[in-house]
Amino acid sequence: MAGHSKWAQIKRQKARNDQARGKMFSKLAREITVAARQAGGDPGFNPRLRTAIDNAKAENMPNENIDRAIKRGTGALPGTSFEECTYEGYGPGGAALFLECLTDNQNRTVAEIRHIFDKRGGNLGQSGSVAWMFDRLGQIHVDAARYDEEALLEAAMLAGAADMRREEDVFVITCQPADFHAVQEGLREAGIEIREAELGMVAKSDVRVEGRDAERLIGLLGALEEHDDVQRVYSNMDVDEEALAAVAS
Repeated sequence: MAGHSKWAQIKRQKARNDQARGKMFSKLAREITVAARQAGGDPGFNPRLRTAIDNAKAENMPNENIDRAIKRGTGALPGTSFEECTYEGYGPGGAALFLECLTDNQNRTVAEIRHIFDKRGGNLGQSGSVAWMFDRLGQIHVDAARYDEEALLEAAMLAGAADMRREEDVFVITCQPADFHAVQEGLREAGIEIREAELGMVAKSDVRVEGRDAERLIGLLGALEEHDDVQRVYSNMDVDEEALAAVAS
């Protein structure tokens, strides 16, 4: 999923301005709130919450924002109740898209997501229409500049990981969902700092998208990522470098 990996790099670069960072903090806070609501506000007994907090800290989210999000989840502070939902569809060039959302109004969200797909040349599909093209796996990102590849691979395998590969400036460690938190703990015990971790959708195979379709697909991805309710967008795209370079510039 080379193109999608490159898109993730571009997203991180674009998130450096204040407006994009504020939107990112809002999405991180939603995940923390939902995690705390589901299993309590103690990250020591709530692995999903611990992962959400670690991801927020990796993006330099202020501690007071994290604390407020936890308190909203536990009910110590008033807050909106969010529901988890997913949407599936196709983008220009036939690339499959899988969206994970947190919303306080599913009817509003699905209408707005459908509008984005229609406007950007995509098609919102039924539940299950593209999910079969992906595997749900744990993915743990580690800074490639800080760790020796062989030593990191050995630590990851000992912790229960299934695979490791390099993508740009990070090593991506992959594991089964049941091993996700154990692998993170094993890496921490080995003194390895985790940049980001998530249980996400990994494409079983890629779809090559080029030219005008690639430009339109990237526009669709960007619009979906901008939506407040969309937490993550996964795709099986493999987009040509020229289209990605145009976005990056």
